[in-house]
Amino acid sequence: MFSHVFVGVGDFERAFAFYAPLMDALGSTLRFCDRTRPWAGWQSQPGPRPLFLIGAPYDRQAHVPGNGQMTAFLAPDRATVDRVWHAALARGGTPQGAPGLRPEYHEHYYAAYFNDPDGNKICVVCHDPA
Repeated sequence: MFSHVFVGVGDFERAFAFYAPLMDALGSTLRFCDRTRPWAGWQSQPGPRPLFLIGAPYDRQAHVPGNGQMTAFLAPDRATVDRVWHAALARGGTPQGAPGLRPEYHEHYYAAYFNDPDGNKICVVCHDPA
């Protein structure tokens, strides 16, 4: 359904250092990194799409996170949700909801929410039973 998701960032090196270990924990492979533009993209498995991309906005204007926008990553299990949450907070992420069940969505919805260092809201979710 999705080709790619692009998340704008203000400080590419900080964002890359933040997202690289999260993408690794989620099993996504770095497909490219061009620091001259700057932007980078990870592909999901088995690939080649969808892609998750970070970079400076194309119009070269300052990045501003949008209210009500969120990118949610699918985790294979609840332990991965926990690992990504802790990795995000250790790298400067701001907590927006600790890992746990959200039965208001459905009985097995296990997710964690955080903002990246640029203020973009991120979710990591597993929909499977424990």
